[in-house]
Amino acid sequence: MTPITITIRGTVLDGRLRDNPTARDLIAQLPLELEFRDFNSVEKIARLPEDLTMDGVPEGDDPEPNDIGYYAPTGNLFFYYDDVGYWDGIVRLGIFTSDMDPIRNQAGTFTATIELAGQDQP
Repeated sequence: MTPITITIRGTVLDGRLRDNPTARDLIAQLPLELEFRDFNSVEKIARLPEDLTMDGVPEGDDPEPNDIGYYAPTGNLFFYYDDVGYWDGIVRLGIFTSDMDPIRNQAGTFTATIELAGQDQP
């Protein structure tokens, strides 16, 4: 798994991305600065600048809280902090390895910088 950092308002969170074609597409876009918003009080979402591949991954998945995911129909990146159930088009990209409270507690929109661990901020 590839280590990443997610920085929100000076708070750095750690995560790891899986070794699958969709996650590799995301890695190729890093670093990214994305604007997130809450969706259905279970996840934070942001539109990626480019769609990710769905080649070689299952048609759908049932992400767990703390997962990082992609939803192909909308091209959105998701930070899951509660259960959403199974959906076609979801790919689990990775997982947070640090506490998600700083994400869960964000009100309104917020900016997050996602980059490979050990890289300097853009």
